Amino acid sequence: MEKLKQLLFNLDGKGYKTYKDIQGTYRGNWFLLHIDYVQGDPFASPSRIRAEISQQHAGYREDWYNSRVRRVALEDFLARETAKALRYPHANNAGSGKSNMIFVDSPGQEILSRTAVKVTGHMVEVRLSVGLPAAGRRILGRAAKDLLSKQIPDIIQKALLQFDQQKLIKHLELADQQNTIRQFLAEHKYIAFIANGAVLPRESGISNRPLKGEHVTIFQSPPSLEIEIPVPHREPLRGMAIPEGITIIVGGGYHGKSTLLKAIERGIYNHIEDDGREYVITNETAVKIRAEDGRRVEKVNISPFIAHLPFGSDTTRFSTDSASGSTSQATNIMEALELGSQVLLMDEDTSATNFMIRDARMQELVAKGKEPITPFVDKVRQLHQDQGVSVILVMGGSGDYFDVDDQVIMMDEYRPYDVTQKAISISKKINTFRKAEGGKNFGEILPRTILPSSFDASRGHREKVDAKSINTIIYGTHPIDLSLVEQLVDPSQTRAIANMMNFLSHNIVDGETPLPLLIDRLFRRIYNQGLDIVSPYYGRHPGDMALPRRFELAAAINRLRTLKAK
Repeated sequence: MEKLKQLLFNLDGKGYKTYKDIQGTYRGNWFLLHIDYVQGDPFASPSRIRAEISQQHAGYREDWYNSRVRRVALEDFLARETAKALRYPHANNAGSGKSNMIFVDSPGQEILSRTAVKVTGHMVEVRLSVGLPAAGRRILGRAAKDLLSKQIPDIIQKALLQFDQQKLIKHLELADQQNTIRQFLAEHKYIAFIANGAVLPRESGISNRPLKGEHVTIFQSPPSLEIEIPVPHREPLRGMAIPEGITIIVGGGYHGKSTLLKAIERGIYNHIEDDGREYVITNETAVKIRAEDGRRVEKVNISPFIAHLPFGSDTTRFSTDSASGSTSQATNIMEALELGSQVLLMDEDTSATNFMIRDARMQELVAKGKEPITPFVDKVRQLHQDQGVSVILVMGGSGDYFDVDDQVIMMDEYRPYDVTQKAISISKKINTFRKAEGGKNFGEILPRTILPSSFDASRGHREKVDAKSINTIIYGTHPIDLSLVEQLVDPSQTRAIANMMNFLSHNIVDGETPLPLLIDRLFRRIYNQGLDIVSPYYGRHPGDMALPRRFELAAAINRLRTLKAK
């Protein structure tokens, strides 16, 4: 560190590009400072550094990180502590551009596996982005010396060594409980659990924080669907469990149908304490399905739902540059099944009407021979019987699904009621006179092989792969629109997806292996070596990434405009 201080003293007043001279590793009294990348301009992307502490000095208990679940929770906790330490005034931010700014990839309400902090049996490391101080484009060497040798070590010490251990233990115990609930659901054939006392409504349509106030309705399970789950570190939890099969959520407008589905949709992730959804747990393969007009489709077998198109178009290998609502929804289902989803989540508000239902009057007017679409109501039962796939569907506009469901939950003023028996009675009493159009079987799920030429990231004489926001990836000259991939929750997941696609194209795609197996191979490598491996800066600061699921990675690949499959 003394060498670094002297170097910065000598650089004071020089041109900003000479900051490159400080790149390297420096040893402090109790930590290592790795300066991996130095920005070339005060207005450019900030410099990337890592602060590393040995486990011998940190003294972390092994049971804090001896399982994958606990290690993810520990790293998440330390990232939050770092973000909290950075909120306190730590420097004079005077200077040009990003001078003196310090960033960490700060977690939100979900607990995700991130690259912001890394914990192993040997060390603890936090990864930061730093704006090296400048006046205009001249180096402020003394300010940089104070930033790197005093302020950052103080922040790291506060975040990684002086945290509240009881608060950490509570965070780890919550992760244990969430993992136990997931195991219980799988063992007892449930697909979702919502604990009594959960708070499902959010502050607003653009906020992920819980709604607060005296008028908030606390979740309470109907007695017929209530179960008890034993969990470690506390008394058993009670709440509503949704079993495998076909579940319909009904109710009047603004009574909480979509709010319940949204909570279930996000239950694929663990949530922090006091989020309100920390004990809302969903099968991790659950995929939200919706219509997506205009998306590209490449050789997807949508024949279980759509067949016999005019002019003889083949729907077993269906391709289009601009899908309709019905074809896009059929495609989204088949792509989710191709990747192994065992639970589909759907809301009539975001579905294509002609895909969901075709009533008796329309059947009478338009003969089946003239209608290529088989509505979902005629396929959902076979989907569960043939493929073992469960469905949770919000449906407020058609009672035809009462003929095919296993349970019906009615939301009334944000409170759930089991109305299954009443729905059965109505189904027997009122005949819809519909003719089932789905045939005897669901149909085939055909895996596709992705061709290497799909991944053309060239942009002029170099490659360009970049996440511009949570919803957009630039791959070469082509944008990938993820705005309707609803289970992405963090921009760092999108950054990871961009890097994962690039890593796949250079290291795994062979033109022979089906897409699900390619993604399996990639995730095995990530689980064994860490998410860092997909970064172009592997071995240094890997960039700010959070692990997505295989389904969101596949969604990005499937929306690539240059995708070619066989």
